[in-house]
Amino acid sequence: MIKKLLIANRGEIALRVIRACKELGITSVAVFSEADKNALHSLFADESICIGKAESTESYLDPRQVISAAVITGADGIHPGYGFLAENPDFAEMCASHNIKFIGPDQNMIRTMGNKSEAKRIMKSSGIPVIPGSEGIITDEKEALLFAERIGFPVLIKATAGGGGKGMRLVREKKNFPEAFAMAQAEAQKAFNNPGVYIEKFIENPRHIEVQLLADSHGNIVAFPERECSIQRRHQKLVEESPSPVVNERLRDRLQKVAIKAARNIRYESAGTIEFLLDDEGNFYFMEMNTRIQVEHPITETITGVDLVKEQIKIAMGEKLSCNQDEILTRGHAIECRINAEDPENNFAPSPGLIDGFHLPGGPGIRVDSHIYAGYTVPPHYDSLIAKLISWGNNRQEAIKRMSRALDEFIISGIKTTIPLHKTVMNDERFLKGNYNTSFLEAYSKGESA
Repeated sequence: MIKKLLIANRGEIALRVIRACKELGITSVAVFSEADKNALHSLFADESICIGKAESTESYLDPRQVISAAVITGADGIHPGYGFLAENPDFAEMCASHNIKFIGPDQNMIRTMGNKSEAKRIMKSSGIPVIPGSEGIITDEKEALLFAERIGFPVLIKATAGGGGKGMRLVREKKNFPEAFAMAQAEAQKAFNNPGVYIEKFIENPRHIEVQLLADSHGNIVAFPERECSIQRRHQKLVEESPSPVVNERLRDRLQKVAIKAARNIRYESAGTIEFLLDDEGNFYFMEMNTRIQVEHPITETITGVDLVKEQIKIAMGEKLSCNQDEILTRGHAIECRINAEDPENNFAPSPGLIDGFHLPGGPGIRVDSHIYAGYTVPPHYDSLIAKLISWGNNRQEAIKRMSRALDEFIISGIKTTIPLHKTVMNDERFLKGNYNTSFLEAYSKGESA
């Protein structure tokens, strides 16, 4: 039983975990940097403690500072949220060595699934369909080029420890390969302190589909309705919806069975998400597994009524899942828009600063997960996500209409945000018809209509 849980994160996800703690009767501890001394998560938690300077490397990304805060406050559990240390196996190992329960799988699972090429090899050996590519890390440029020629261009060069589009390069022609290979290695080294990359066949204009899983220590595993995450910019998701407008019951059943098989084969335990690429012919391929709670988890909660964060914490405490597969029913449709402090008209340039006007949308079917308020200053040191706007409807059309209404009501002044972009997406004919893929926003990025 966890009595005191430290949340090793900031922003809306820290607030989300604090709320789950309150409902579970667990004392919450917030950590904050000097830049976040007036942040809501530091004010709403039962206890809070400063862990360092504004730069994330000296606060939220420093495992020693986080562990020290847990020891000082007497926390017996740590929830990493997403990002920062959430998929750092060394941090999970440090938690275990200090007898602190890490909310997530153990360090070996995080390390294995975090190595993208190794995860792919394991899935392939389990009979899970994977994208054609190299079996492991490739360090030699000539060897990499020979492999790329064998599977055929275009190819993706991807960081083995990657995520969020970092350490990734698309190469369409042989002549561009050497430069792209060197850049991918350098970016991977900078972002993950690991220059390892692997080569993968590039699938043109796929859809990005993912399946949420919960797995407890008693052998129970459940899969949730798929999430459609194809509207992205530079491999960063901007709009998600569930269920996908193109996945029928037969395909949904296949996706869920494959996801459960994968989790069972690796003896997974915790909340996790398996991401697939879906081509035009209905073929899907394993892409990666995320061993943490996802940013977009609210849309799954909205259509199923299952509190994923509470389930994740209860799994860590050794409890059985509160639902079985037959009890997971889809009710209606949900959409999430990620509101970022960025200027979509200026190549999505970051827009930190003072929020001098703020009004939250409301009404039927609307949920907002956010940590901002009037008078809050968005710091320049962290991810640009400042709010998640979620709409629910009895069907997809109603969910879209409610999202459009909520976007019109949502006022954030003083900084630039992606709200105008989301309004454009909600009115785009391709989105309205559900006829889109991962290249949807390319035209917008070039200054054209989305």
